[in-house]
Amino acid sequence: MTTEETPLAPALKRTDRSLPIALLRARETLMIPVREMLLQSRITEQKYRVLRVVEESGPIEQTRIAQKACLHQPSLTRIMHALDRDGFLVRTTNEHDKRQTIAVITDAGRQLILEHTALSEDLFLRLENQFGTEKMDTLLDLLDELQQVQL
Repeated sequence: MTTEETPLAPALKRTDRSLPIALLRARETLMIPVREMLLQSRITEQKYRVLRVVEESGPIEQTRIAQKACLHQPSLTRIMHALDRDGFLVRTTNEHDKRQTIAVITDAGRQLILEHTALSEDLFLRLENQFGTEKMDTLLDLLDELQQVQL
């Protein structure tokens, strides 16, 4: 039997039924049009996520941004430096704990989000129309539950 003919171990699922791979494929399906949208502003999806989190949360500590935007701390530090430099957010030190950095979105950051709102809403409305509102709600609920699983 050659390597190509060797059956997979029974416990190893095929890649077409692998949850991590399925999640990555679904993410890419969604992110391709989002990246195209963001190219207009020359902003990365990571920077946009950070701005969305800061806008949604109000003044927020950097560690919380990393959690909410699904970014590693070193990457977030680099991204926040660039967003600060470009005038999209302002970073300050927490008065009560000098180790903490607080981010606040600027008017320019809000404007950037507003510039993409209509296109973003259209994109996700088309997704919801094709996939179904009920299925979308169910999927989001299931993904929220999955995040709570302790492995």
